[in-house]
Amino acid sequence: MKQPKAIDLFSGCGGLSLGLTQAGFGVVGVVEIDPLAVETYKANHKHVFIWQKDITKLSVRAVKNQLNIKRGELDLLAGCPPCQGFSTMSTLNGRHGFNDPRNDLVFQFLRFVRGLRPKAVMMENVPGLAKDERISKVVAALEGMGYICKHNVLDAANYGVPQRRRRFILVAGLGKEIPFGRTARKKRTVRDAFSLLGEHAATDTLHNLKENRSAKVMERIRAIPKDGGSRLDLGEEYQLECHRKCSGFKDVYGRMAWDAVSPTITGGCFNPSKGRFIHPTEDRAISMREAALLQSFPADYFFSDKRGKCSVAQMIGNALPPEFIRRHATAVLNQITDFTN
Repeated sequence: MKQPKAIDLFSGCGGLSLGLTQAGFGVVGVVEIDPLAVETYKANHKHVFIWQKDITKLSVRAVKNQLNIKRGELDLLAGCPPCQGFSTMSTLNGRHGFNDPRNDLVFQFLRFVRGLRPKAVMMENVPGLAKDERISKVVAALEGMGYICKHNVLDAANYGVPQRRRRFILVAGLGKEIPFGRTARKKRTVRDAFSLLGEHAATDTLHNLKENRSAKVMERIRAIPKDGGSRLDLGEEYQLECHRKCSGFKDVYGRMAWDAVSPTITGGCFNPSKGRFIHPTEDRAISMREAALLQSFPADYFFSDKRGKCSVAQMIGNALPPEFIRRHATAVLNQITDFTN
C-alpha cells in the first residue's frame, strides 16, 4: 500500500503537518503566506512543496499539476483557516469580530475540497467558528458533495496535549463516517512537558531568548506563590490598579502548576501580563521552548527567531498541537485504509 497523501492549507509553522506525518500521512504540499512561518516550516519539513502566497491567488489546477495528482486521488485535505476573526478576544475588544474578512477563508478551504475531491477532510479552528453561520454553509456544501461530516468543540488536554485548549474540529469522509481520535488514558502535565527539555536546555537558543523585566515587575513575580499561585494571592500593594478595578482575567500574573495542564498557549505566552504564563517555580515567564513543549512540539523543533521573541510566540501560539492532530489523523487513516488499498 502506498503512503496516503495529504495537503495542508494554511500550514503556519507546521504543527498540523507534523501531526499528520506522525499519524502516517505523507504531506506533499502546503500553502502558507507568512515568510517567517515558511522559513520555520521548511527547516522542519524539508521535502514538502510549499506555495508561499495568498491562497485566494492559488488555483486548484496549479496544485494538481505541481503534485501530479488528479481529482479524487488525494487521501486527505486538512487545514486551519486563519482564526483571529472568530476568536473570543477579537470579538470582545472589537478589533475584528465576525465581519473580519479572514473569516471567509473557510470558503477557500471549501474551494479546494471541490477541486481536489479528497477521500477525507479535516478542518480545525477556534470554538467561535462552531457558532458562525459559515460553518453551517461549509457542512451543507460538504454533505452536498457526498461527505459525511462530524464536528465538535474538543479540549486538546483530553488528547495527550499538556494544555487546556478548546478547539473546533471537523472531520468528513467521502461516503464514510470518520470518528474523532482516541482520547488519552491520562492527562499530561506541565511537569511532563518540561521534563523533555533535558540536558540541552543550556544551549537551546529558543529556551534562552532574553527576558527583560522592570524591577517592579520582577518584585511582583517573586511575590507570587510557587506552583499555581496567582496575583489574587497578593495584597493590594502588588496588584496593578487596573487589576484591582477589574475582577476578570484572573490568570494574569499567575504561575503554572506542575501537576496540572497549562492554560491555553497564546501569542502572548511570553508575557505574564497576558495570562498564567509564569514558570511554576522560577521567577520568569515560561521560555519559548517550554511554550512549544506545552503545544506538544518535539524538543528539537526549529523556530526562526529572526523577527524576535514576539514573532516566535505568535507562531507557537497560533500553531495546532501536533499530538492533538496525530490522534485525529490516525482515526482518519484507519477509516480510509480501504480506499487506499
